[in-house]
Amino acid sequence: MAKPIDNPCTSVCQLSGDICVGCGRTRAQIKGWKKMKRPEKQAAVKDASARLKKLRKKTS
Repeated sequence: MAKPIDNPCTSVCQLSGDICVGCGRTRAQIKGWKKMKRPEKQAAVKDASARLKKLRKKTS
């Protein structure tokens, strides 16, 4: 059995528009995390990572 995907929440929980500046997930991804299947979680984590990189470039 595959290892579960860890929730990427960093307990910062501040939204900038529809994106959490702590974990990079959208509001919908945060809300639906528990119901997501493994491939959906993997995609959400990958997308969130890319969003965070983009956000950090804008603020630096």
